[in-house]
Amino acid sequence: MRTAFVVLTYNRPDAALAVLRALAPQCGPGHLVVVADDGSRMANVQALREGLPRFACPVRQVWHPDVGFTAARARNLGAAAAAAAGADYLVFMDGDCVPNPRFARRHAQLAEPGHFVNGSRVLLSPALTERVLAGQVDLSQCDTAAWLRLRLAGDVNKLTHLLHWPGAPFRVQPRFRWKGIRSCNFGVAWRDYEAVNGFDETFAGWGHEDADLVLRLHHHGCRRKNGFLATEVYHLWHREQSRAGEDANRARVTARMASGIIRAERGLAEALHQPDTIVTELNR
Repeated sequence: MRTAFVVLTYNRPDAALAVLRALAPQCGPGHLVVVADDGSRMANVQALREGLPRFACPVRQVWHPDVGFTAARARNLGAAAAAAAGADYLVFMDGDCVPNPRFARRHAQLAEPGHFVNGSRVLLSPALTERVLAGQVDLSQCDTAAWLRLRLAGDVNKLTHLLHWPGAPFRVQPRFRWKGIRSCNFGVAWRDYEAVNGFDETFAGWGHEDADLVLRLHHHGCRRKNGFLATEVYHLWHREQSRAGEDANRARVTARMASGIIRAERGLAEALHQPDTIVTELNR
């Protein structure tokens, strides 16, 4: 199995580089990294390229013009680039979610045909985020005592990432469940992602396109497997996106629950034909 880590980013190269620096030591010849850029300015694209850490696997960057919040399209383009390079398993990440040191290994352990892995996250405070981005704190080097101090100071919201139990019971949920769905840390087989036509790009603005993907995977026959105590990421703080379209997007997912819909209205297949997409090899 060749796993691709598809890292979504937009005009935040410092955060994306923190993610990539944590990911690089975990990647080997059986991996691929795709930076899915949702239209960052060229200065930020260049900053990411110049700061790219050394990887032992290929790294590609997929960029398309900025036409607003189109994370679904960026992820579809990243997934398509990954599949074109031979990936058969996808792990979607956000460019502000730093993986824990066992992230790649734990996702590999939890990957299973007919299932998708819904990862979990630890929220960081603005103050800790600033220190991480400034290079003053290396989260991968924090021991238990350091994490306890961070929790007591209110810099992290929980400590469950200190426990590692990949074989924990009750991971698999056979029914669709809305709570806790996160595309910022999400694993799925390429063949299942392709079967549902990826993320649905008709969802406008922020919110619930990830819930819609999970619903359609459920209708396709996939079961949800939760990644708690295994695949945690450290979510760097940022100001919230505008949620003007959230209610409408939630209503669309709710309406689809009883529909049995499987394929996205406009998704992966359509993204493959975008003429303004640029794919760049970053570490030849």
